[in-house]
Amino acid sequence: MATKKEKAITDAARKIRNAWKNGKTIKPIRDSLSKGDLEAAYAVQQTNTDIWIKEGRRVIGRKIGLTAKAVQAQLGVDQPDYGVIYADMAVVDGDEIDFGAVSQPKAEAEVALVLADDLDGEQITLLDLIAATAYALPAIEVVGSRIANWDINILDTIADNASSGMIVLGTRPVLLDDIDLRMCGMVMENKGEQVSVGAGVACLGNPLNAAVWLARKMVDVGMPLSAGDVIMTGALGPMAPIGPGEVIEARISGLGSVRAVFSD
Repeated sequence: MATKKEKAITDAARKIRNAWKNGKTIKPIRDSLSKGDLEAAYAVQQTNTDIWIKEGRRVIGRKIGLTAKAVQAQLGVDQPDYGVIYADMAVVDGDEIDFGAVSQPKAEAEVALVLADDLDGEQITLLDLIAATAYALPAIEVVGSRIANWDINILDTIADNASSGMIVLGTRPVLLDDIDLRMCGMVMENKGEQVSVGAGVACLGNPLNAAVWLARKMVDVGMPLSAGDVIMTGALGPMAPIGPGEVIEARISGLGSVRAVFSD
């Protein structure tokens, strides 16, 4: 017989899964879990991951959230969180995205890394990460929330697959040798109007630091990163809201540009 905690995890996972499917937002699920129980929130996320994989979704990588210290402080945590990237979440520069595909969408400019080798060892270092990385790409994460009005705390966002939606990847790979990710500047525009600015230093001091954190965390939880995985390393600046028919373009110095195009 399921315990009270197990039942709460199952029920929360079902509510989030249904919201993903029908596009209708739900009330925060944090009140159904014990206060501050990050383990339970990740169990909700993993429950849905297991179900979606059985239904045919393919995992192609991981995303990092809460890489900005200000956002961590806002949600009362001292570390980032992580979520799953599925193949059906990924599009390339300029592909039109159905505006209804992501609930309450917002855009973040990020650096994406693609791995050439597995990162499954103990005590992974920055050097290990650099050696295992094939290349970097400019990217936009279209974040979303199944929780009504983005009324979230740390438990809500973790359970909701780290508030994921879709990712848009640039098409020009850049070797890490050719870019300083700490100092790379970012400008994001909506139909030519500036909506966000930032730099690599805003992402845990360097997007590579964020990727190292993720690599270590995935080893800790028994799901190490593998060759071919995509890592979304976290926002370089504030996220911006998106409306129907809008075009978001992010330019990251040294990496180039990428566009997210939304249908009417």
